[in-house]
Amino acid sequence: MKKLIILLGVLTVSLSSCLKDKPNVDLSNIGTFAELPHSGLPYFGSDAITDGQDANGFVTREFYINITGQYAPSSDVTVTLAVDNSLIDAYNAANPAVLPNIPYTPIPAAAFSLSATTVTIKAGTRTAIVTAKFDKNKMDPAASYMVPVKIASASGNSVALSANFNVHYFHFIGNDFAGPYTHLYTRWEKPDTTTSAPSSYKVNKGTSIFNPISPQEFTVAAFYYSQPRYDVTFVKTGSGATATYSSFKVTFYGTDIADGFTANGLTLATGPFFLPADYHTNPFNPNGVYTHAQALKLFRFFFTTGSRALIDEYVK
Repeated sequence: MKKLIILLGVLTVSLSSCLKDKPNVDLSNIGTFAELPHSGLPYFGSDAITDGQDANGFVTREFYINITGQYAPSSDVTVTLAVDNSLIDAYNAANPAVLPNIPYTPIPAAAFSLSATTVTIKAGTRTAIVTAKFDKNKMDPAASYMVPVKIASASGNSVALSANFNVHYFHFIGNDFAGPYTHLYTRWEKPDTTTSAPSSYKVNKGTSIFNPISPQEFTVAAFYYSQPRYDVTFVKTGSGATATYSSFKVTFYGTDIADGFTANGLTLATGPFFLPADYHTNPFNPNGVYTHAQALKLFRFFFTTGSRALIDEYVK
């Protein structure tokens, strides 16, 4: 027994010595790279610009430049950013089956700017923040734009460029109805709206964004409970001021109902439906053809659960 205790003690000392000699995870061979975190094709969806514009028509997006490695760089690193429009053609060619109705084109030069194209990351630090600014007043809302911002070079401290996280594919999906709307919410405490007054009537819930999925599809969040997203599709005919819109349909998006309702013991009873404000005299016509101004008045959606009736109205 004493021999076994002595042997275990020797092994413990030996293993402790090994751990002191070299760490369990050896970081000494990790290279130093300049990267744009959460960028590249794996994060393409995150680079969609769907934010509402400010009062002057601008949208801003901040992003990081990061220097990887076991240690922070011991000397300054100068990173140069550039817009590479050749990546737009490469993306379009490589993704013909992904949203085929969206041929991305370069953003107008006057509609985009960076807070800096050359950034110095000081010795002992790793990151810098750059702001991208988009002027929606200089963009056609029906066009789909892309602006690929990449790290063109990084000098100092033997810094290489990341192969996978080197480009932000900032992009806008053109959709004539995309953007911010005032969200008005009405709720009844019974699913039959003819037997009770609403408990909340056209309560202003602030701004909601119509997020484009394609040029002829968008989603927007309902207000009720888990805020499932309405998914609206339509057909656009023509272009410009004479364009018309037809075949409007609304459902709940993806698994939003299953995830948000069923998982929480709620049920969707009916809807969603288009319910124009004047539906008593002018009910929604699924075969109707609308101008842009007329279509904006359609976005009043009604649905019922097992215990509630609700209307989400979106006003431009």
